[in-house]
Amino acid sequence: MTNAPRKPDSLMHRLDRLWQRWPVYAPTVRARLGQYALLMRWDRPIGALLLLWPMLWALWLAGNGRPNAGVVAVFVSGVWVMRSAGCVINDYLDRHVDAFVERTRDRPLAAGRVLPQEALALFGLLMGVALVLALLSNRITLLLAFGGAFLAATYPLMKRYTHLPQVYLGAAFGWAVPMAWAGQTGQFPPPLAWLVFLTAVVPFSSQFVGS
Repeated sequence: MTNAPRKPDSLMHRLDRLWQRWPVYAPTVRARLGQYALLMRWDRPIGALLLLWPMLWALWLAGNGRPNAGVVAVFVSGVWVMRSAGCVINDYLDRHVDAFVERTRDRPLAAGRVLPQEALALFGLLMGVALVLALLSNRITLLLAFGGAFLAATYPLMKRYTHLPQVYLGAAFGWAVPMAWAGQTGQFPPPLAWLVFLTAVVPFSSQFVGS
């Protein structure tokens, strides 16, 4: 007598078993998410604010004091996502150095609490979210977004090959200005937008602000 083939579990049955095991997995999941949050510097929001204010200036100027609420929501979200992505790629590229620097040795990657593969996957996820946000805007903003992504991803390398990494960092932080202007008006940023951009770059030219 042959045994009948085992009927595969239904999707609902599998979900029910996963839900029953969730109390076992929850502490581990929370711990991993906590390390990812530290890697993205969510415990230090000052960097996001440094990105946020110039972008908001641009939106208010471009919108004559009344920017579109949807555009504001997209760009505020984009600022937070891109700052997080910049922190992740910065720590990934500096992971072999940070372990020997007192200020950075306890960062998740340098301390070994997050694997390099995890950091790259997180960076890819954040950049994917940023792309989706850019696609919600117009073509000019999307084209400028690629420039912003390039600045954010290559800034860590500038610390090795140039003597003015803070100027490059200022450009990365201020790039949200022309993007926001284009997002609000649908047109290429005018000279006033680039003047606001320069006001975001200048403070970084006088002193280094760590990411």
